[in-house]
Amino acid sequence: MATFHVKTPHAKKVILPNGMATLEFRPDFGAKMSSQFNDVQAFVDNEVLRYCQPLIPFRTGMLVRSGKVGTVLGSGLVQYTMPYARFQYYRTAQSRLYDSRRGSKWFERMKTAHRHDILSGAKRMLKKRG
Repeated sequence: MATFHVKTPHAKKVILPNGMATLEFRPDFGAKMSSQFNDVQAFVDNEVLRYCQPLIPFRTGMLVRSGKVGTVLGSGLVQYTMPYARFQYYRTAQSRLYDSRRGSKWFERMKTAHRHDILSGAKRMLKKRG
């Protein structure tokens, strides 16, 4: 899994050149922040998969499942790995006769509808961990 690592200066205390301020880092700062960022990224990845699911063209369900299998939560990269996923995303109609919500460009349509929900959930997670 690709993870985000927060690095702090080697010295625990950093004095600015003009001497006006001193920054002191807690020993666990980098590890704690890295953990928080990775947890929030996993949340965002999971929400993207969840909100996209009802918008993806559906015949056998393999395209939806390929998103769950092809995505490593926390990596920041949601991938639909079926060979026909690209064609379904870019080159088909935006709706289907069997369900008008399902169709092409499901991620873009999901972002328009649920961007604020995902961002507010991520902010809540960060505030909760303080």
